[in-house]
Order: sequence, then C-alpha cells, then structure tokens
Amino acid sequence: MRVVRSISAMQRLARQWQRGGARIGFVPTMGYLHEGHLSLVREARTRVSHSGKVVVSIYVNPMQFAPTEDLSRYPRDLKRDLANCRKLGVNAVFVPSDTAMYPGRAEGNYSTYVVEETLAGRMEGASRPTHFRGVTTVVAKLFNIVLPDIAVFGAKDWQQAAIIKRMVSDLNFPVKIIVAPTVRETDGVAMSSRNKYLVGNLRPQAVVLSHSIKLARELVKASAKPVSAVRLNTTVAKIVSAAPDARLDYVEFFDPETLLPQKQVTRGSHMALAVFVGKTRLIDNGRL
Repeated sequence: MRVVRSISAMQRLARQWQRGGARIGFVPTMGYLHEGHLSLVREARTRVSHSGKVVVSIYVNPMQFAPTEDLSRYPRDLKRDLANCRKLGVNAVFVPSDTAMYPGRAEGNYSTYVVEETLAGRMEGASRPTHFRGVTTVVAKLFNIVLPDIAVFGAKDWQQAAIIKRMVSDLNFPVKIIVAPTVRETDGVAMSSRNKYLVGNLRPQAVVLSHSIKLARELVKASAKPVSAVRLNTTVAKIVSAAPDARLDYVEFFDPETLLPQKQVTRGSHMALAVFVGKTRLIDNGRL
C-alpha cells in the first residue's frame, strides 16, 4: 500500500493505473476511520474487482468547517487509519496537506470554489451555510487528483451524496457515484467519527435520532393516508426533548431524489434530522 502526500504523485500514479487498464475506486474520508468507512472501502473493492485499484483519501477539509465548528478538535488517528486500510488491501492512501490542497489560502490568494445552488440551501445547508461549498470544492479537487471511475459515499450523509451526484452530472465528471447503506451500532446509532465526543451519559442519548426515524416510519406505515409533516415534526420534537441533553436542530421530510420538502408524508418519503447531544451535533436520515 502506498501513502501518497503529493498531488502530482497521486495524479501520476492514477494515470499509470489507467494506462494499464485498471479501474479506480475512490473513498474520500476525513479519517478516524470506523466500520462505516471500512464498509465503503469494501464496496469500492467490489465495484472495481481485485484487478482494479482502491484509493482512500484522508483529509480533514478546513473549507467545510465554520469558524465556530470543531476543526481543531476533529478526531485524528492516521496510524490506525493506515493500518485499517492496509488490512483491507487498499492500494493507495492519499494524505495531502492544507498547503497542497489550497495553495495560497493562508495569504488570501485562493479564490476558486465549486458551489451547488439548489440542493445545498436546506437542511445541513441552512444550519451550516458554508459547509457544502467546502464539500463540493474539495470533492471536485479530489476527483481531479485521484481520477476515479467510481466513488463511494455513505447514505448517512444523504444530502451530501445528492449534491455530489448533482455536481458530477452538471459538471460532466466521468465518475459514477455509489451511495452505500448507513452502518449502525447495535443500538441503532449511526456510526460517526464524532461519536467519540459522546462521553458518560451522552452516548445513550444519541439513540433519539434513530428512534425518531423508527417511530416516523411506523406512523407512516400504519396510516391509510399521507401523514402531516407537522404532526411528524411534533412527534420527533417530543422524542428528542425527552433526552435531557439533546436539542433538535432540524427535522425535515422530503423527496429522496429532489430533496424537495413534503407537507404530506407517505411511504417512500425520506426523513433527515440533526440533533445536538451535549455540544456534539449528530445527523441521521432514513427512508420511511
């Protein structure tokens, strides 16, 4: 397994593989890999087969963090991440620096960004206004560096995956986007690097997100007609408020393809929510 830190070296390696006829599968991450990430790596390997190449990027992208967010605290463990990638037969891990990814940014000389203007304005985009500009910019750059045939993203970040798919379509990136299922802990909590922050009695309270999705799904399934989104919002708010250290940021019901909000929710609709558990902000989503 190669650990590549230079952009030019990663591009040279990708082109070398392409000349040899190998397909490239790519999993972009911010590191601190958990089983959810590793499931994406396995999916990438399945998609390109053993004759293909799998690349994992590990880069905590400062562009997707607001000044008030947890960039400096974001968990990191490169040694463990590399060991996990090696066990899974990853061919290359791309670990760039901020200086390499955003040359001149510290001096105010970086000024090119990729912005999606329709899907990014709601839910996570409303709560974190600069977030998706950072995501689309870094993913576009990574696609140009790694040159993948397929890229695998997790369904836990449903809105992010939809935005990346739209960017790829609108800007004609020659890459197929795969959205793999969310991996959960035994109690239903979606795996996330930020779960590390949930210490003491905070961790058990994180179940309010998956419990909210489960109850909303049951209510929609049991109803002979569409269920009011207002009613479901009230139900979710009650579930979250029952946890002493949990606070609802948003909950929304929407079409899974267009992300357009729905006032009347039916089976096949999608639900997403964000909840602060203590100071840690968690997200989850699911099909109803």
